[in-house]
Amino acid sequence: MDADKLGKSRLLNWLFKPAGMIMESRLRKWLMNPVKTLQGAGIQPGQTVLEVGCGTGFFTIPAARLIGDQGYLVAMDALADYTKRVSKKVQAENLTNVRVVHRDALETGLDAASMDMLLLFGVLPFPYLPLGRLLPEMHRILKPEGRMALWMFPVAGWVPKSIFDSGLFTFISKQNGVYNYRRH
Repeated sequence: MDADKLGKSRLLNWLFKPAGMIMESRLRKWLMNPVKTLQGAGIQPGQTVLEVGCGTGFFTIPAARLIGDQGYLVAMDALADYTKRVSKKVQAENLTNVRVVHRDALETGLDAASMDMLLLFGVLPFPYLPLGRLLPEMHRILKPEGRMALWMFPVAGWVPKSIFDSGLFTFISKQNGVYNYRRH
């Protein structure tokens, strides 16, 4: 399946519009503080971070602030409407440490060993991101001591087991609902 075509599909973008409204709701911010979740991932100032499936930017702006001007965030999503929305938010906030990319996470186009941290928040389990293809790409772009942080909705117990079974990552901890892994 061509992820680029899929991400530009008017039907798919229309179908995901209600989800985008929920993602940006005050209720969600009240129920799930994005800064607390990012702290559970261990995000640090100065890191180079890839946010897979940035959606409408719920975590993007807080993550950019946490990594600061010395850090760099790549916010990636396969849906064109979402990346347009996040780009506008980044510009409105005058953030210079964020690049928004419309791309499929299975083929990021990023350099090998270029990321300190990967954020996969709310993107797994998802049928268009099969772990057998996603995990090797995430492993490829992570620096040798890089970390991958995973928050799932809905929670699927087989995902952490599949990550462990891949042999590519070592489980470190679970904090604030975030599963943390180190690159093997």
